[in-house]
Amino acid sequence: MNAQEQASPNGWRVFHGTGRPPVVPPALPAAPPWRLFRGEPSQPAPPDDPQAALRRLGDGQVTAQLGTDEIDVVNAALLLRRPLLITGPPGVGKSTLAYLISRELGLGRVLEWSIVSRTTLRDGLYVHDAMGRAQAIAAWQAGLRGTEAGEPGRTEPAAAQALAETADVNAPLSASPGQLPPVLGDFITLGPLGTALLPYDRPRVLLVDELDKSDIDLPNDLLHVLENGSYDVPELVRDAADSARVHTSDPGGQALLRGGRVECREFPIVVITSNGEREFPAAFRRRCLPLEMRTPSRRQLLALVEGHLGARPQGTEDLVDLFVQRVQAGGTHSLDQLLNAVQMTTAGGFQADGDGRKLVEMLLRDLAKGR
Repeated sequence: MNAQEQASPNGWRVFHGTGRPPVVPPALPAAPPWRLFRGEPSQPAPPDDPQAALRRLGDGQVTAQLGTDEIDVVNAALLLRRPLLITGPPGVGKSTLAYLISRELGLGRVLEWSIVSRTTLRDGLYVHDAMGRAQAIAAWQAGLRGTEAGEPGRTEPAAAQALAETADVNAPLSASPGQLPPVLGDFITLGPLGTALLPYDRPRVLLVDELDKSDIDLPNDLLHVLENGSYDVPELVRDAADSARVHTSDPGGQALLRGGRVECREFPIVVITSNGEREFPAAFRRRCLPLEMRTPSRRQLLALVEGHLGARPQGTEDLVDLFVQRVQAGGTHSLDQLLNAVQMTTAGGFQADGDGRKLVEMLLRDLAKGR
């Protein structure tokens, strides 16, 4: 950011809510001193996922604009390296904001962590396939015994399972000249949160979807990770090897960990969504910047339809007006319903009046009524 941009009233903004991919990814503002991290070793740039962005945002030629207040909050989160806590009714486009930020800033594939009532912090950080490793160790040990006996290593399934149940997955393994033992890192996969905290040179975008559905303890469990930008993988900390290569949440992705510890270089852009089903602890809210999203205006809805469909079919304005009227009347509606209704009107031979009107009414029904 040059001096002229800093001097302009809006020069501190790097995100403008257009959702258009950049020719050159913009430089992000420097982190404040209390949000600096020094994770090593630096990871290669993440892959892109244009198809996921296309499904969420359309082609990017026409994108609904966020309001000035919303854009300012997003830029404040970027500047301060703090998570965004986005609230609003279901279907208003809260999770879409993560894809909007990622595409506009050129930050690659969005990491999604969908929350349910059984989700724990460890689910988001990493998974250790202990049984898979135990079975691999059993097969390896059986192969060594078979080799010593002068026969090819073979183990019947029942015997392999019995060996797996007694194998110590944390015991140090000695390599043999002819056959290497299973490597611990091959059985560890970092979750979306764990992958986002790897030491990338540019921040990853992490979507924590519907955190209000979680167990009551999960927001408190997140506090340490959100504050320190780091975590340990105990299985690797105990391992004799100084480093390990593990799997990540990116397709085919791997990362090198040293000493079983993960620490970010750039704190990820964390987008946390909530439908307002419950309140979060004050300590958790203190670490997040709140952003309330409301139903887009008529102009924004028309732009959203055009962005997804690439055109504005005949009758779109009438459907948008009907959608806005129902939302203003207090109903619970999703933007998906509007897109579905407009898409139906473009089907060959479909008539939106007469019997077709009943189908449109069904597509735009009030979701709060349970049918």
